[in-house]
Amino acid sequence: MTNKIIVAGFGGQGVLSLGQMLVYAAMYENQYATWLPSYGPEMRGGTANCSVVIDSEKEVASPIIAVPDCLIAMNKPSLDKFQMTVKKGGIVLINSSLISDKCANPDVKSYYVDANKIAHEVGNDKASNLVVLGAYVKLSGIFPEKVMLDTIAKVFAAKPQFIPSNQACFEAGYKLF
Repeated sequence: MTNKIIVAGFGGQGVLSLGQMLVYAAMYENQYATWLPSYGPEMRGGTANCSVVIDSEKEVASPIIAVPDCLIAMNKPSLDKFQMTVKKGGIVLINSSLISDKCANPDVKSYYVDANKIAHEVGNDKASNLVVLGAYVKLSGIFPEKVMLDTIAKVFAAKPQFIPSNQACFEAGYKLF
């Protein structure tokens, strides 16, 4: 099965890191995956997005996504840019902490995650991306919860003090749906 995901927001929101987490999980599960980042010249505050393609059965021929299965929109410009590209029946996850608009695409399933608020409540303001990741993993069923918790532990192995709070943010998002 192939999963095509676009993650978009602005620099500093962990957009690219969220995409990388999905790819790492796929690799740890012996699946095929690609990750293609795209970002403006700004370090923080500029636009950023990435395309992630994961296939459990065959090599991914191209990282370019014309019609994603899922959009994870972390800010309003990203929602505006990509929402109409999502396939019929696909998923649009919206960071409702920063986006008050509703999804304009009537052919998708829209979910609203107050990611910044939830991350703050968990005690890790910088991990709103992991809250949304948890929601996506639960809604899509792309990986079991344990696979992503293990992936977070592996990715942050060099900074073990961040593992518990990052996992807690992921779990908070996972438990929303």
